[in-house]
Amino acid sequence: MAQPVSGPQARQKPLQLYPLVKELAEDRKVPVSVTCRVLKLARQPYYRWLADPITDAELVEAYRANALFDAHRDDPEFGHRLLADEAREAGQAMAGRTAWRIASPSGWPASVGHGSCLACVRKSGKSWG
Repeated sequence: MAQPVSGPQARQKPLQLYPLVKELAEDRKVPVSVTCRVLKLARQPYYRWLADPITDAELVEAYRANALFDAHRDDPEFGHRLLADEAREAGQAMAGRTAWRIASPSGWPASVGHGSCLACVRKSGKSWG
């Protein structure tokens, strides 16, 4: 019986590994079946991704993240709700919860008074923490 995958590979999503499979197949001439077997990936979803690597949902989320980032750059003290309002005005409508989900991993502030993002702190010259 196969051992469960542990370490960094266990935390990676298959979609993050598909570009690696593609690169190994093209540049190093490693067969896709071998790479998928070693990485414990199914081949069919890989080929499905290869036919259409960027989904519509990923594209919409990228546009929303870009609008949020632009709003954050203009007003770094805004929380996710105000950033969502600014993004709506820029043509990227989304709920406040969606704005939080996109902005939270980026380190943008959740609200005024909860700290600030690392890029803003570095720009201001203050120490982090």
